[in-house]
Amino acid sequence: MTGVHPAWLPAEAFRAVNSRRVAVHGEGLLVDTVRAEVAAAESSSPELVLSLAASPGSRGVLGDDGFTLERADGVTRIVAEAPAGLLYGFFHVVRLGEAAFGADRPVEVHRPALRRRMVDHWDNVDIHPIMGQVERGYAGGSLFWERGALRADLSRVRDYARLLASCGINAVAINNVNVHRTEAHLLTDRLGEVAAIAAHLRPYGIRTHLSVNFASPIVLGGLATADPRDPAARQWWEVTTRRVYETIPDFGGYVVKADSEGQSGPFAYGRSHAEGANMLADALAPHGGVVHWRAFVYNHRQDWRDRSTDRARAAYDHFAPLDGQFRDNAILQVKHGPMDFQTREPVSPVIAAMPGTRLAVELQATQEYTGQQRHVCYLAPMWSEVLRFQPHGDGGPAVATLAGSGGLVAVSNAGDDPFWTGHPLAQANLYAFGRLAWAPDADPLTILDEWIGLTFPDATPQLRQALHAMMDDSWRTYERYTAPLGVGFMVRPGRHYGPDVDGYEYSPWGTYHFADRDGVGVDRTRATGTGYTGQYPQPWADTYESVDTCPDELLLFFHHVPYGHVLRSGSTVIQHIYDTHFAGADEAAQIRDAWSAVGHLVGSDVDDRMRERLDEQVRSAAEWRDQINTYFYRKSGVPDAKGRRIY
Repeated sequence: MTGVHPAWLPAEAFRAVNSRRVAVHGEGLLVDTVRAEVAAAESSSPELVLSLAASPGSRGVLGDDGFTLERADGVTRIVAEAPAGLLYGFFHVVRLGEAAFGADRPVEVHRPALRRRMVDHWDNVDIHPIMGQVERGYAGGSLFWERGALRADLSRVRDYARLLASCGINAVAINNVNVHRTEAHLLTDRLGEVAAIAAHLRPYGIRTHLSVNFASPIVLGGLATADPRDPAARQWWEVTTRRVYETIPDFGGYVVKADSEGQSGPFAYGRSHAEGANMLADALAPHGGVVHWRAFVYNHRQDWRDRSTDRARAAYDHFAPLDGQFRDNAILQVKHGPMDFQTREPVSPVIAAMPGTRLAVELQATQEYTGQQRHVCYLAPMWSEVLRFQPHGDGGPAVATLAGSGGLVAVSNAGDDPFWTGHPLAQANLYAFGRLAWAPDADPLTILDEWIGLTFPDATPQLRQALHAMMDDSWRTYERYTAPLGVGFMVRPGRHYGPDVDGYEYSPWGTYHFADRDGVGVDRTRATGTGYTGQYPQPWADTYESVDTCPDELLLFFHHVPYGHVLRSGSTVIQHIYDTHFAGADEAAQIRDAWSAVGHLVGSDVDDRMRERLDEQVRSAAEWRDQINTYFYRKSGVPDAKGRRIY
């Protein structure tokens, strides 16, 4: 990867493996990939053996991706039942480093908790006049396309596949869920471009998926309708899908955004989302493919004056009544929260409401609402809270378990930027997503330590300590200086970067905070509000319903309260707003100071980019602090009890 920052797999990270004698046993494309990764010559007296064979005592339990690890008699052994497992086992040895070759260890069984671990790219072929080439992308242009055409050199796509496989990701959707006219043709006359990309992803066990336009039978096929009940529309999908698999035999399937934000869908024909999804699922089924049908469906032309409407309700209202009506190869892809990837949201009630439907939970690695890769914001602690959340209360299944049949999906944060993710530290979010998709109960700070060790294998204790000081609590730091107590948004419309408290308050997008002279927050109770709390099972329906039991961090998401309402901390809401925004801006400055002390320990290219991004974070955090505090001081008339400057 000449000229490209090596993310978490620089050559130095392979030092422990490359210094050993190695033997690789097995055949197949992915096994050949493992052989290519092993720099040391194969030996008849190896110290590391990677074998494609059934492991004693584990036959049939490892699956396609699992492996065993054992250290005995001076030999470290990785055994897998399928080539992908051998590849993941090899990267696990790289993660362990010298520890893989130390003391003996009994047989360990490693297999992923979720079968499908997927990243979605919101890439456009052309440069969109508003969203650019990558919608909500903060790391340059597309890895796949340049100037309206497939990149002539796709070697970096192969490097990307290597990065993804090294942290356990096994599927990629390569284009924007908002499928514009040019991108629609990737399904038909530009399918060769998809095949070329798939060829570079395949050696690392990654299946290629494609976002498609529901109206493709009209847009591409010249039909008069895309009605799921129309035989001609159904036949068009069957024939088109068969041609896709003739070109790409290991094609993963389709991703669909329908009836949302202007995208076409089955509502146009009076059909349900289950009928729409099942039409595509039926076309994919003979080939082993799946359709990821996104549940991000809501009315984006709401009347802001009507407090009975609630965007948070939309996904549940649309989809919960359809539980059990989707085909087995139709996966309902649900955002982890009911709104739109905010810094703090409750877990979407849809995840608990559809036991008869395969669900995938969608996260957002690209930092649309969390600093846009200009701010340090390590998201794994937030994701971990989501994945461990038990919608049915203590003893019930966690979100990760409920998503087991469909998988975990993240909107990718990677682009053609030399640092992959724009901000060098944002790479940790992509890495952490893969690791949490493999092991949702993993400790986010342990994952971060892994990433630091792989990305900076020669890091001094001082650098490691500084990176942890900067990143461990950075999500909560970002939360402190942005929208308070779960109310969300308060961002500049369109760009979604920087503060604008009333930016969406009188818009049709349905993202309101309802601040007035007396209080702030959205009443989503059953008793007096939108009834949203009733979408949750017990005990959460009642927990969120009562202002006395609702968690403080979500208080303003569920309740409109006076500024003088006292939180569990003993602080009033208004004083909490002041205190957290002053604290968050101070912490942003401390993050910059921590880097200033260690920046000289890394390459000047990394140091220069870091300093530029940290300066912007400090500036933006101060702007958030001043705008939020001033807005609520002027709204409430309540001064800061500590007498700090508010404009």
